[in-house]
Amino acid sequence: MKKEEVSATAGPVREVKAALSGFLGDFNNFQADIKSRLQQQEDRLKMIERKNMIAAQRPALATAQEAHVPHRKAFAAYLRSGEDDGLRGLPVEEKAMSTAVAADGGYLVDPVTADQVKAVLNSTASIRSIANVVQIEATAYDVLIDSTDPGAGWAAETAATVETGTPTLERISIPLHELSALPKVSQRLLDDSAFDVEGWLAGRIADKFARAEAAAFVSGDGIDKPTGFLNHPIVDDTLWTWGNLGYVATGAAGDFNATNPVDVIVDLVYALGARYRANATFVMNSKTAGTVRKMKDLDGRFLWSDGLSAGEPARLMGYPVLIAEDMPDIALDATAIAFGDFNAGYTIAERPDLRILRDPFSAKPNVLFYATKRVGGDVSDFAAIKLLKFGIS
Repeated sequence: MKKEEVSATAGPVREVKAALSGFLGDFNNFQADIKSRLQQQEDRLKMIERKNMIAAQRPALATAQEAHVPHRKAFAAYLRSGEDDGLRGLPVEEKAMSTAVAADGGYLVDPVTADQVKAVLNSTASIRSIANVVQIEATAYDVLIDSTDPGAGWAAETAATVETGTPTLERISIPLHELSALPKVSQRLLDDSAFDVEGWLAGRIADKFARAEAAAFVSGDGIDKPTGFLNHPIVDDTLWTWGNLGYVATGAAGDFNATNPVDVIVDLVYALGARYRANATFVMNSKTAGTVRKMKDLDGRFLWSDGLSAGEPARLMGYPVLIAEDMPDIALDATAIAFGDFNAGYTIAERPDLRILRDPFSAKPNVLFYATKRVGGDVSDFAAIKLLKFGIS
């Protein structure tokens, strides 16, 4: 090749080499940048993982009860010594302890203690466990019930539509009444720091409230207390009208019929409307349950069956049985057994707050604690409950 030809091709070759070198340099820089970013991302992930491991090993900051420790301490101070400075300094927006004016009757119990009382009330063998329970802030709770069904009819394509009947609405007002308990303890015991005053108070209040409620929901007269379902007028179920509870008679004075005692249980079950039977419960006391438990059908099988697991209620003809000791014993014309859908048939209205007033003067050297709660109850659907009357008719 001639010298002139070599000189002519050298320039483009150098340009290609320079461009290729620049491209390779840019590519190497790009690779380095990618590796750097990946390393940074890996370092961040490792840091997050280490933080999570440390957080997992760290003790929990606070449980639900620990969140109310300042309030419980203030409440304990009030119970032990009457000191209320800690109560008055607590912010209302924390939704725990708050002070009440003197006219309202003391101080609101802290949520943890109030929940202990509520848990006992809900777990006791009372109508409360099967009734409809609502919490309100008013002084009464109104229930609107359709006591009759709306009319209906068939319509032809060209014929005029005939007006049908309209349902009748019944308004049932359930007023709230003040339920109170007055446990007392010596000041010396309160001064003992080892004494769990909150636990003791919650237990005593719950016991008093549970017994008073259970009796009122069954047979209360409605005067300064809830109206029990047995306090309403009763009529033979064949003559039943709204405002009364229907009953089925055993056909024997103060006892089951000697010839066919099982039949009346069957009659009671099917006296209740089909729409209520699916959620129905038998209610009776222990003495009555002892009698019913011995009953057998014509094939010699017991009508009664015990629960298969702990906490499961016994069953009579397949329906659960609530043992409520405030139900009457078997006696002449007594309505000792009830059967119905109490969630539809009986409503309990209550205010959620529980108040405590400390009285160190009325029973020296003991200290009285006046605890109050507002609660009401009444029948809300007269068709949802039927009774078994131990009478001839």
